[in-house]
Amino acid sequence: MASPSKAIRPNPLSDALRRCRSGFFAVVFFSFAINMLLLTAPLYMLQVFDRVLTSRSINTLIYLTLVAAFAFIILWGLEIVRGRVMVSLGTWLDRRVGGSVLAASLGAGLGQRSASIQPVQDIGVVRTFLTGPGIFPILDAPWTPVFLAVVFLLHPLLGWIGLAGATLLFVFALANDLATRGPLVRASQISGSALDEAQAAARNADVIEAMGMMPNVVSRWTRKIDGSLVQQARASRTAGLITASSKFVRQTLQIAILGVGAWLVLGNELTPGGMIAGSILIARALAPVEQAIGSWRGAIGARTAYRRIKHLLAAAARPDEAEPLPRPEGSVAAEGISFAYPGETEPFLRNISFALNPGESLGLIGPTASGKTTLARILVGTLKPQIGNARLGGADIAQWDSRDRGQYVGYLPQDVELFSGTVRENIARLGQGDAEGVYAAARLAGVHEDILALPNAYETEIGVGGMALSGGQRQRIGFARAVYGDPKLVVLDEPNSNLDAAGESALFDALAHLRGQGITVVIIAHRPGVLRGVDKILVLRKGSMEIFGPRDEVLSRFSGSGPSSTSPNRANVTQKKSPVASRPRSSSRKGKPPSPGKAAKRRSTGARKT
Repeated sequence: MASPSKAIRPNPLSDALRRCRSGFFAVVFFSFAINMLLLTAPLYMLQVFDRVLTSRSINTLIYLTLVAAFAFIILWGLEIVRGRVMVSLGTWLDRRVGGSVLAASLGAGLGQRSASIQPVQDIGVVRTFLTGPGIFPILDAPWTPVFLAVVFLLHPLLGWIGLAGATLLFVFALANDLATRGPLVRASQISGSALDEAQAAARNADVIEAMGMMPNVVSRWTRKIDGSLVQQARASRTAGLITASSKFVRQTLQIAILGVGAWLVLGNELTPGGMIAGSILIARALAPVEQAIGSWRGAIGARTAYRRIKHLLAAAARPDEAEPLPRPEGSVAAEGISFAYPGETEPFLRNISFALNPGESLGLIGPTASGKTTLARILVGTLKPQIGNARLGGADIAQWDSRDRGQYVGYLPQDVELFSGTVRENIARLGQGDAEGVYAAARLAGVHEDILALPNAYETEIGVGGMALSGGQRQRIGFARAVYGDPKLVVLDEPNSNLDAAGESALFDALAHLRGQGITVVIIAHRPGVLRGVDKILVLRKGSMEIFGPRDEVLSRFSGSGPSSTSPNRANVTQKKSPVASRPRSSSRKGKPPSPGKAAKRRSTGARKT
């Protein structure tokens, strides 16, 4: 059953930006209108000085004032509308892209040793910049030439002075970008790494507290944060120097414009109104550039976050959703699977091949770090092999859309993670779920009675990670989640690691039920008891297949005096001897246990000595 070829979906970020293009065009138009209306103040003063004061006309003053007031009312309204449009665009982008970024972040972490949620925070950085005040100077800066053109109309000399000042400020802005971009990017990377380490520490808080590791954890995190702070301080010092220099240039230019304007007025080359208007226009022309320099750090952070998001979504591009594939029969096949984690030169798995018929069960055993969990993740589709294929019902699991494939696959990982919410939601895979299906899965996992004993039964809130439950309850609820619905393949990674005798008995009954229903089961085990009843066993060593075959045949290879030099640890396939049975006997009475009388005498002597 080959998966049909599918068209690649467009990048969600690019698609979202294309959809809101009309909104950005509206913001650009509003920015143009706002900047044109900002000419009201200098033009009003020009008319008042050169027309009203010379003509002493009250009517002219009234009409000019009414026109200016009307223009300012429109300006006020446009500023409000522009701000609200930017807030709406930022919020819409977050809602449109946020889910895709989270999915891509989790997907990118599948092939890694760990996942990072830095891109999810990047969405907030971009939204904050788009909805904050730092975006507006950048939107207003392109209209600086309009104000300079009006200054040139007043007098060319004033225009050249303003142009020189604007050019110098743009050079400052470029220097600010070049000087702070690298440190800010490095600070962001280090900060993201420190965040990942803090999250890892939070997940292992019990271990840290129990073994007194807190000072070392804090020290490691502090060193990383210090590295980020050093980079941020370097960028801030540079930006502060450039910002102070830009203010000095702007203030000097205003004095220069007034001084040159006064000299031109004295020479009858400019009117007093023109002198005042020119000073206001130069200040207005240079203000957005200076403000943009001050908000450049936020702009660089938003640009860096945007690029990370764009790269992540481009790398996680998935085919368009196609018609669901037919329900698989449950056959499982590994076809020459080889896999290596990123950054590793040696493959972690090498040329793994086997096949299971629908309803067969496989025990997967081997020493620690032999590749068992990695192979399990490939079988359920969370990892994609570099070479070979894993197939369920003939379909390539790695190419099968997870939203379709997931209903046929159940997975219980070695470290069971539950989600905040109710027990019912966790069993129903975070959906509403069919009540009878949830109850059936819980009964199959042997946890139904335990759930009924909880304060609100299936509607009990279990807290983050299931902290309200015991380890055995979490594992059995995770097992219920794996068998919920109607899966055709169930992969269990050490399903009895937290179970007591009653839990193990329920597990064996559940596995027998699954086999009876024709569901293919793969079990990773370190404790050999759970292997009873499996049809086949696969032994892995150092990422390679050592033995694969029927259970009795494989186990017979290890029955006898001891394992061979190439066999896995006997603990994986045979029960370990008890410490008493393996204790060396006395050489004086080799092979003969002490008589009851002598044993009692020794115990009596020992008691007296005590």
